[in-house]
Amino acid sequence: MKKISILGCGWLGLPLAKSLINKGFSVKGSTTSEAKLAVLESANIQAYSIQLTENEVIGNLADFLSESEIVIIDIPPKLRGNGAENFVSKIATLIPFIAESTVNHVVFISSTSVYADDNSIVTENSQPEPDTESGRQLLATEKLLQANTNFKTTVIRFGGLIGENRHPIHFLAGRKNLENPEAPINLIHQDDCIGIIEAVISRNARGEVFNAVAPYHPSRKEYYTQKAVALGLPLPEFEEEKASIGKTIASEKTTLMLHYSFVKPEL
Repeated sequence: MKKISILGCGWLGLPLAKSLINKGFSVKGSTTSEAKLAVLESANIQAYSIQLTENEVIGNLADFLSESEIVIIDIPPKLRGNGAENFVSKIATLIPFIAESTVNHVVFISSTSVYADDNSIVTENSQPEPDTESGRQLLATEKLLQANTNFKTTVIRFGGLIGENRHPIHFLAGRKNLENPEAPINLIHQDDCIGIIEAVISRNARGEVFNAVAPYHPSRKEYYTQKAVALGLPLPEFEEEKASIGKTIASEKTTLMLHYSFVKPEL
């Protein structure tokens, strides 16, 4: 039985762990919440309380990684408010533990925010030029992990994450003067996030970079207006005067190399 450790059993990590267990994997999962340990254990996940800081690891990280071949890192940068952090330093603190463990494959959950909004079609061969602090820190973290020769790192750059209980329209409904009405959407459903991570594992796709965005790119105005109507929510109103900027994320490498078909291609 292949053993996998998931660092960060949150919105994506927890259902991913459950899916992997259903497929016969033994899964260790981490959380920063003591109260959530029981939730993980009830799902047959070997639960660990682990917290990374810029200077130290709090928790039994060595045991969390022990006997696992794969570690999935699914902890997004926290860059808003007073709790802003240096995410690169947090992962740098983690890397020596991975290098000394049985792990030989790291799957790092990144974001398409590493690409600039320059109205281009973006593939994995496009040069990342992030224009946000989150994107800059994620790109630096990707490079840090990829540079370590003790393990192979696969990077998955997800678009905007949506699911049954998570959709941007609930935040955008009724708002006015929203920018970039003609910019294309680049979203991916939780089910496809899980499917693509599992495809990376089953195909043993080590050392690769994958864009992971549903192949459906209507404009922001078209898509969010349709969603508001479908859900009976107030319509968002867009600023039409300024030119729209954005990008179209292409995921052909993901579908071809991983032989993956999107479960929710039209969101």
